[in-house]
Amino acid sequence: MAHSFDLITFDDVMEKIKVYIKDEEELNNIKKAYNLAEEKHEGQFRKSGEPYIVHPLNVAMILTTIYADSETIQAALLHDVLEDCDCTREEMMHLVGETVTKLVEGVTKISRLHFSTENEYLIEYYKKIIVGMSEDVRVIIVKLADRLHNMRTLWALPEVKQKKIAKEALEILAPIGDHLGIHKIKSELEDLSLRYLKPDIFYDIAEKLNKTKIEREHTVSEMMTSVTDLLNEHNINHEILGRAKSIYSIYRKLDKGKKFSEIYDLSALRILVETKQECYLALGIIHSKYRPMPRRFKDYIAMPKTNMYQSLHTTVFGIGGYLFEIQIRTHEMDEIAENGIASHWAYKENKNVNQTKSSMQTSTEQKLQFFKSIIDLSNDKLSSEDFVNVVRDEVLNNNIYCFTPKGDVIELPRDATPIDFAYKIHTKVGETATGAIVNNNIVPLNYNLKDGDIVKINTNKSSTPSKEWIKFVKSTATRNKIKSFFTKSEKEVYIERGKDSLEKELRKRKIPFNEIFTGKNLEQILEVIKVNDIEELYLNVGNGKNSANSVINIIDKPYLEKEAPKKVVAIKKDKDTDIIVSGIDSVRVSLANCCNPIFGDEILGYITKGNGISIHRVNCHNMEDIDDRLVEVRWDDKSNKRYLSELLVHSTSNENHMADIIQKITKCDVNVEGIKTIFKTDVYVYEVTCYVRDLNQLNNLIFNLTKESYISKVERFMR
Repeated sequence: MAHSFDLITFDDVMEKIKVYIKDEEELNNIKKAYNLAEEKHEGQFRKSGEPYIVHPLNVAMILTTIYADSETIQAALLHDVLEDCDCTREEMMHLVGETVTKLVEGVTKISRLHFSTENEYLIEYYKKIIVGMSEDVRVIIVKLADRLHNMRTLWALPEVKQKKIAKEALEILAPIGDHLGIHKIKSELEDLSLRYLKPDIFYDIAEKLNKTKIEREHTVSEMMTSVTDLLNEHNINHEILGRAKSIYSIYRKLDKGKKFSEIYDLSALRILVETKQECYLALGIIHSKYRPMPRRFKDYIAMPKTNMYQSLHTTVFGIGGYLFEIQIRTHEMDEIAENGIASHWAYKENKNVNQTKSSMQTSTEQKLQFFKSIIDLSNDKLSSEDFVNVVRDEVLNNNIYCFTPKGDVIELPRDATPIDFAYKIHTKVGETATGAIVNNNIVPLNYNLKDGDIVKINTNKSSTPSKEWIKFVKSTATRNKIKSFFTKSEKEVYIERGKDSLEKELRKRKIPFNEIFTGKNLEQILEVIKVNDIEELYLNVGNGKNSANSVINIIDKPYLEKEAPKKVVAIKKDKDTDIIVSGIDSVRVSLANCCNPIFGDEILGYITKGNGISIHRVNCHNMEDIDDRLVEVRWDDKSNKRYLSELLVHSTSNENHMADIIQKITKCDVNVEGIKTIFKTDVYVYEVTCYVRDLNQLNNLIFNLTKESYISKVERFMR
């Protein structure tokens, strides 16, 4: 069979790039990358016969269709240079810079693997390709385009290799393209894979589509005219397109038992309008004339997919009684639906390049839960086989999408629990979770979440995980984090928690870690906090002795000044208390009995009427809606008192362990004031009143109690 080559040139590629990249410096950088690629690939040819440079040019051309940025285009042009040519990393760094070189290295790391159909090698390949791509999302975007062009010329390879490469593309790369929202590349990869894996089925579907093509095109054309007239009557400016169904998507439906004649969305339209409001107006107008098919309406505008896809989907009984699937979306939604996060569509609106890149980075951080899942898994030290099974079962398949109260999307395995949700937000949220509210209803922590649930996690800083959670969580990553908590020493847990808190606060303030915790800055922090090294600092933050805010404020003074109360006054201490009050010479101070603050807690003062200042923990529910009559307070560093604390100890046993609990508390050098059972049906819950020196001692007590097999949770009681 003869094959012709589409020998595109660099000028062809640049013509496409200049449509959306206008910056001269970026265009010059692309030219430099091409010159290096052309020089290094000189004299090389592909197995299909064309000069090798045609391949990187085609990869770059594919990426122009999704508006990839200049660094991604440069990496595409150079993606085989380190692997196949006489070029050092230093030489490439000098010519195109560190970022592009790192992207090329990422693609090279994947490409250097020698694949085998043997199970262990195949599994290792899956593991390394997925972990490797996670370092920078653009690495996998280049790899997807690279594989797509290779699939287009797959005829040049023996049949065994064709099937192996097609299988990898279909099982791993196409689903990743779907997660990234890159529909163009994903859809073509699927069709080409089917062509080589099941050629009989592929060509049979293609032939059937061909036979019905004229009839379908005539019907679609009539329907397009009718819908256009309808929308024009209502002054809705729009663009209407016929939409081809991919061969692979038809195969999937046939494979599920449908007949070719029953695949009603072979006739499909896409309507593009200017605004979100017009999407809904157009939908209503179309439904007023054409009866919608029940249960076939999907609103992905109000509830977008995690790959940022937004559109309205409806199926209507159209002209001649034919069923039409109609998608309605804005032009901007269409760009993202077709091109995914790789699309720099903002270039087309002449937005500032730096703003565009910042916006893209934010979108990536918020939406690509998929990649965060992979990175988390790669750190869990799973065996190769477990890793791939988890990726397939929990990451690539059967996911549900839940929301935080703020509307952020969290991707989870099907039937995941609120504990899985909490750990996905942050390890500390998971470790301190005490309850969950789903769709405004209180649910147990082992509740199975559903697609679209809105989940709020209640936390308590002094709470720790329960071993019982391991039995019902669905995510392997969550299970491993809970197990890890119980295998580490108490000190290690608090050090890790402290470091996480500091890093999170720095990210919130957009300050690099090294800017605060190096050199003189670190020396100053250690001196003020009165600790010997950074590990001890982490420990203090992790166990609650110092807050992350107060530590960072030592250096980040502009932030401190911005956040501090406007009235700056002298600080004097009331001689009878352990509390220092800002701006008041002498006043009666009492610890609130609703939340029982203890030394080390973050606290605030509330000016009462006639009873001085009442001291509360910052998370006290009685202080939630109070903005006035508050005063800044802090603990005196030289406190030597004991403080009242009330705990709820949750048991998993139907036996009374009161005596054992008292013994355990006493061993921690804590005075027990009283203990009683407050709930006893199938299991016991105990209310413990005790006196502790500080938050560190209380955390130590809670940690030791939760080590007992019959104790599921210990939490501070708040009235």
